[in-house]
Amino acid sequence: MTDDLPDSLPAVPSRRLLTRILRYTRPYAGWMALSLLLLLGMSFALNVLPVLIKHAIDTWIVAGGLPAPERIAGLTHDGLIYLAIASVAFTVRFGESLLTAWIGQRIVYDVRADVFRKTHALDLAFYDRTPVGRLMTRVTSDVEAVQRFVTEGVVGALADLFMLAGVIGFMFVLHPRLAALVLAAMPPLFAALFWANQHLRLANRRIRERTSSLNAMLQEQLAGMGTIQLFNREARARERFGERNAALRDAHFEEVRWFSIYWPVLEISQAVSIVLVLLAGGLAILRADTAVTLGILAAFLSYVRDFYRPLGALADKAGMMQQAMASAERLFDLLDTPVSIRDPGEGRSEEGEGQAEEGRSVEGAHPEIQDPPPGSRSPVSSSPLPPSRSPVPASSIRFDHVWFSYIEGHWVLEDVDLDIRPGESVAVVGATGSGKSTMASLLSRFYDVQQGAVLVGGVDVRDLPQRELRRRIGLVLQEPFVFSGTLAANIALANPGLPRARIEEAARFVNAHRFIERMPQGYDTVVGERGGSLSTGEKQLLALARVIASDPEVLVVLDEATANVDSETERLIQEAVHRMMRGRTSLVIAHRLSTIRDADRIVVLRRGRITA
Repeated sequence: MTDDLPDSLPAVPSRRLLTRILRYTRPYAGWMALSLLLLLGMSFALNVLPVLIKHAIDTWIVAGGLPAPERIAGLTHDGLIYLAIASVAFTVRFGESLLTAWIGQRIVYDVRADVFRKTHALDLAFYDRTPVGRLMTRVTSDVEAVQRFVTEGVVGALADLFMLAGVIGFMFVLHPRLAALVLAAMPPLFAALFWANQHLRLANRRIRERTSSLNAMLQEQLAGMGTIQLFNREARARERFGERNAALRDAHFEEVRWFSIYWPVLEISQAVSIVLVLLAGGLAILRADTAVTLGILAAFLSYVRDFYRPLGALADKAGMMQQAMASAERLFDLLDTPVSIRDPGEGRSEEGEGQAEEGRSVEGAHPEIQDPPPGSRSPVSSSPLPPSRSPVPASSIRFDHVWFSYIEGHWVLEDVDLDIRPGESVAVVGATGSGKSTMASLLSRFYDVQQGAVLVGGVDVRDLPQRELRRRIGLVLQEPFVFSGTLAANIALANPGLPRARIEEAARFVNAHRFIERMPQGYDTVVGERGGSLSTGEKQLLALARVIASDPEVLVVLDEATANVDSETERLIQEAVHRMMRGRTSLVIAHRLSTIRDADRIVVLRRGRITA
């Protein structure tokens, strides 16, 4: 299996990615603005605190000529103001943190919903070549990395920038020359951080790629655990897992190595700034320079600490940003994957447009389903649904000189031309790999043909909305899929509002009612993932009930589904299938004599071509 979402993606400029990430904040622009106002107020309040320290030192501690009680009262007054401002600032921070978290969770909900919606829009060809584990990484880890960046990164970075701007402004107001000394250490600091940041982004991309690879391998191993144990491949599986696990460990270590440069550089720069302020300010005080007081020196030392604290936080957020950029590249690569199977009017990819035009040349195609001759379908014999629902007449099926390949140049179907009349059942037989199952997939439009057209009721399936097409077609798969939930919910999958009476009627129609009644809670019995508590035959009967409950006008049966069941269950399934076929246009991908015997016509497929 190849991966449609490759491990190594082309680098995308950070600015473009950042702009696209921030689009998700637009619905919450008002709340974001409120959050920023709170941050601005909090930053201003915190920047005032060193000024209060200066005032307390210069007015009540250093200055002479004031009696002790007045000094104590002044210090107490300034201290209470300090506590009040700090309390307000921290309360605002608490509220802003809650608001930011609220915004962040809604953004991650939106991103995850977009990704999940995209997975439903992509055709089966995409899933044929994309490991499930890689998709799981995008929906979980990559989305969370982007969410952390938007909430903690963007908002937090703005808070840090507000704090920095306030600190610089207050320092220049207090003493411009000392402020210039603090900023003198910045150029080498920023050069070092920029250099480390470039390597950090590459390291984070490698982490995301190797995490995705590990998840894909783990998902495959868990899904095939029975086969691994049966063939004694545990040691080899552990070896493969160890190789990918070690690669991920090394990628994390590389990230830590580059990120560890940040804090030592910041601490050295902070130490240099403190020494410069102490030397310059101390010498000015010793020379009795009235422009520098002990209070100003103390305030500056506090501002130096306040200056480097947000710088350190920004360094942390730089690492977070690199993680988010790596994740965003992968997320948007998935979201930008072209959708080749589209409804009419939505437009197609360039390849799809060419194929569509070829298909439209079929004579007799019309945008509305053509009514077949009256009486082509017997609603009484075929539908388990009450007479209150008007039956839809059966439709014709036509494969009009169809050519199809999964891989370019390797044709699976070659010039297949087949007409199936309304209400007729046709069995397609042939060796494994001759293209029989592909015909069923094309009829359901899981894939689009490269040449020719597939028509239902005289209409190219590409001219029908997918929901409408799949409502009309009932596909009995060779590997029935059962979802977590109740048996009733699995039967009513196409119509969750289906009344219980109609669910039970559908189950009786396909001989599933008997085994369902034996379950602990009957139709309300909850089955686990993939219906693990059900036998293969029970899952097949459940799938048949699901199909008949949707009351399709065209039936497609892959009779390999009965290959791994006992003779009694096979008899029940065959009986149900034959009952479902009566009065319906049916295409049967046949492997069993009993299925072929009941067909109106038999078609032989050999190496992608109809030979008889």
